[in-house]
Amino acid sequence: MPKLWDTTIDAHRRAVREAAVDAAAELVASHGLRSVTMSQIAQTAGVGRATLYKYFPDVESILTAWHDRQVSSHLQYLAEVSNRAGNASERLEAVLEAYAVVAHQSRGHHGSELAAFLHRGERVGRAHEEVHGLVAGLLREGMQAGFVREDVAAEELAAYCLSALGAAEGLSSRAAIRRLVAVTLTGLRPSH
Repeated sequence: MPKLWDTTIDAHRRAVREAAVDAAAELVASHGLRSVTMSQIAQTAGVGRATLYKYFPDVESILTAWHDRQVSSHLQYLAEVSNRAGNASERLEAVLEAYAVVAHQSRGHHGSELAAFLHRGERVGRAHEEVHGLVAGLLREGMQAGFVREDVAAEELAAYCLSALGAAEGLSSRAAIRRLVAVTLTGLRPSH
């Protein structure tokens, strides 16, 4: 019986945390970072303030949890895309396009103040390293298969790809994203 009780309590805790995170994201999107309070989050999440404070000490910690969830979701998505696609060339193109789409979809989700708050610290740095490692690995496979240039290290080419595809944030359409990915892939081809 204690295991069932523990499972129920854990499920409740996760539900409260998720509701608070969702509520905070919704409130920040509609009212801005500076105007959101713990009371508003508790009310929107449907929990008492005292309960909310058991899980989070402040609004910033809730937003950090939201951002961590978003980053984890993006990393999982990129790994799934890499695992789904066929040969090395198809996997590289699929991951680069998926990365560009994520960058594009992230635009406008939060203002510069929130972005500056969320993108500081080592958590985001580790996520960037993970994406960089995924792309560099795909590029090394491409070098071995002969469709990626070998005169530049895979790590440098990965930095080029991620930097170039970050521009997808400002693009207006899926077609523009595909063109950006195509231009990026062209820069990876061997020059012979």
